[in-house]
Amino acid sequence: MSTYLPSFPLFIHRKKMVSSGGSNFLLGMLFLVFGLVSLVSLQAEAATKKYQFNVQVSNVSRLCHAKPIVTVNGMFPGPTIYAREGDRVVINVTNHAQYNMSIHWHGLKQYANGWADGPAYITQCPIKTGSSYVYDFNVTGQRGTLWWHAHILWLRATVYGAIVILPQQGTPYPFPKPDNEHVLVFGEWWHGDVEEIVKQGNAMGLPPNMSDAHTINGKPGPLFPCSEKHTFAMEVEKGKKYLLRIANAALNDELFFAIAGHNMTVVEIDAVYTKPFTTSAILIAPGQTTNVLVYANSAPGRYFMAVRPFQDVPIPVDNKTATAIFQYKGIPDAVLPSLPKLPSPNDTAFALSYNKMLRSLNTPNFPANVPLKVDRNLFFTIGLGKSVCPTCINGTRLSASLNNITFVMPQTALLQAHYSKTKGVFTTDFPNKPPKAFNYTGAPLTANLFTTHGTRLSQIPFNSTVELVIQDTNLLSVESHPFHLHGYNFFVVGTGVGNFDLAKDPAKYNLVDPPERNTVGVPTGGWSAIRFRADNPGVWFFHCHLELHTGWGLKTAFVVEDGPGKDQAVRPPPKDLPPC
Repeated sequence: MSTYLPSFPLFIHRKKMVSSGGSNFLLGMLFLVFGLVSLVSLQAEAATKKYQFNVQVSNVSRLCHAKPIVTVNGMFPGPTIYAREGDRVVINVTNHAQYNMSIHWHGLKQYANGWADGPAYITQCPIKTGSSYVYDFNVTGQRGTLWWHAHILWLRATVYGAIVILPQQGTPYPFPKPDNEHVLVFGEWWHGDVEEIVKQGNAMGLPPNMSDAHTINGKPGPLFPCSEKHTFAMEVEKGKKYLLRIANAALNDELFFAIAGHNMTVVEIDAVYTKPFTTSAILIAPGQTTNVLVYANSAPGRYFMAVRPFQDVPIPVDNKTATAIFQYKGIPDAVLPSLPKLPSPNDTAFALSYNKMLRSLNTPNFPANVPLKVDRNLFFTIGLGKSVCPTCINGTRLSASLNNITFVMPQTALLQAHYSKTKGVFTTDFPNKPPKAFNYTGAPLTANLFTTHGTRLSQIPFNSTVELVIQDTNLLSVESHPFHLHGYNFFVVGTGVGNFDLAKDPAKYNLVDPPERNTVGVPTGGWSAIRFRADNPGVWFFHCHLELHTGWGLKTAFVVEDGPGKDQAVRPPPKDLPPC
């Protein structure tokens, strides 16, 4: 089976071959042979991809209104990173904006190299205005679609883009060869200055105003005012098949996505191949990626691709539909597109059944190495609550917690403190379970909502296996939460609605081909169980990928100890690591 591989847009530095010989004739023959061989062999060698990211403020117009936004290289969304499995990627980020900056390469494992992971005050202090930092990392054992985004304040509202990791040269996809491929990144758009909107909300102790539109590749589509020219369109040819690489970069919304008149075949999630299945719509949470194959086999025309939020509790949400156009070649733009039938905004049944369909490929080439024996069992409860705020409305602000602990961000990066053994920055006493068991998903709990605060981390011995059950609760309200673990993939071995039952639920786990991801959607009023092997030393952030909840403290981090081997310890920090 052959494979479609798009070309790389940037600088490629191949490893050089060195040879020696005797006579000029022999040298000539050697060079001739090496020259012929290199046509093949060099294709398979690792390359270094170099990128320059200039973080700068640019004026962008959407919804009849222009405003300055923070961008990378003046692009919104930012540039797509292309690499192959096995490549080294070097990205020099220069900050010309007025905000401190850090960038996270979401889903890349960064083995023993947390210095390149990016979350501000977790693995690095931010890049100050006028400064630069080089993110230097290897892409090892990963291929597929990931994404990158700012990891400080709410700047990822506009600072984000896709990462496309192609298989090693000559390695085919484990699904039919697409004729072409396209990147679709979903986002949110606010009329106003996002950082000012967040500040206003925080000052009152309330959620900030919700977004004014959703976007597909930075464009809301023609259902919004002044948006005819702000519409993404992809041209297709009848009879051909297309790989869509989809990322949800929205800050706070899980999204349904569908294409009018076409089904999709899911072949990958979070850069891990899946058992293919066909569906009329997908569900994708903030932080997640999904690759689908689409066959252009309908009557030639113009068809809307559409995204709209999934929200199955009565919490205010930007429920407007963003659209892009799936357009057959030769069809004039005057033809009106048809809209797809998206699931209802509160379609819990579709959400649960869709996620049940996701299974790892689990073949000899792409095995699902699920930990069968567990060394460490963790049980984390998600809670919404209140914190004292004398200047806020009612004297309190909304907060969030894991095991009743609202995480306090440090002023020094946790990884730096861990590596240099600096005392007083964090403690490693994050509890394995909540302080008190209760009926987590029963009637709403509105009393005793105050939480404890601290920079408390969970310490894990190197190479131990971990099972973590993440339990939603009805503290203030149940809600679905996408949780992201930096530095790792994990297996989602179980999920359910209601309270996790230790006596019964583990017997229902899928330990054969569970989905492998980096971001899991914990269902509303339910739980998810994940397993992973702690074989990546460092400090790794674990947080809700709803920006609202992360800001309220719904986060912690794992300290994974160094292993005994020479290459099983955190590497020394780079010389240009930003100072705190």
